[in-house]
Amino acid sequence: MPTITLGDVTITRVIEIDRSFYPTASMLPESTADAVQRHYGWIRPHFFDERTGDIGSRIQSYVVRTPRHTVVIDTGVGNDKPRDESPIWNMRQGAYLTDLEAAGVRPDDVDVVITTHMHVDHVGWNTRLVGGAWVPTFPRAKYLMAGEEWEFWNYERARNHEAATLIGDSVAPIVDAGRAVLVDTTHVIDEHLGFEPWPGHTPGHAAVRLRASGGDAVFSGDLMHRVVQVAEPQWNSRFCGDGPRARKSREEFLGRYADTGTLVCAAHFPQPGYIVTEGGQRRFAPAGA
Repeated sequence: MPTITLGDVTITRVIEIDRSFYPTASMLPESTADAVQRHYGWIRPHFFDERTGDIGSRIQSYVVRTPRHTVVIDTGVGNDKPRDESPIWNMRQGAYLTDLEAAGVRPDDVDVVITTHMHVDHVGWNTRLVGGAWVPTFPRAKYLMAGEEWEFWNYERARNHEAATLIGDSVAPIVDAGRAVLVDTTHVIDEHLGFEPWPGHTPGHAAVRLRASGGDAVFSGDLMHRVVQVAEPQWNSRFCGDGPRARKSREEFLGRYADTGTLVCAAHFPQPGYIVTEGGQRRFAPAGA
């Protein structure tokens, strides 16, 4: 688990699942195979999965240590949870907590958990099953959630079985335990971290902006699911709730961060990197390459 150091702040990835259940053609239904393959020159080898013959993807958390806080950004799928939409998620028995400890973090060490949005693969380890009840995985932490996101999904749970399941086992127990803090999508956490609104994928989807003495980073959530979207931002994912708004957010995000040296830590990219422009074309460049 390589750690990136930005002066007085460190970033460590904890990978829960090292591949996607959805191939790129399914995840990006507006894409074409020919258009995707045109970008293989820069996608390979850093962002390609030779096991599947497809662009790589991860389900992962980012652990950010600042001088003031230990923070976990997004919490993956979780264990013991009924997830009928994916056999590799359903009633999972993974080693996430062991891997988190290997990164030097125990649940009691975490001060803040940040949810970029409330999709099933971003909230799972908010809770764990203890004695037949869902309890906060990180018992000391404040769980920061966009109020708009909570209101939307809390409403959806009455209309949608999958939403009811994931909110019921992964979000509502946090609210009921008094650990949730509902914030605006421009909320400032401290001098290092703050929310940044990028709606469309979900109504309250937000990135997390990091400013450190050794450089800046942004945790972009699900603005992009595959690195090819850096070059083809017009392609929405199959899970974007408001396609035009998601596309607008993605294009504006790329415009804001291209060629700035800001480290981009996307929820599903195989590794962090930078948005760069070469010959009038944007691409993603791996950190440390």
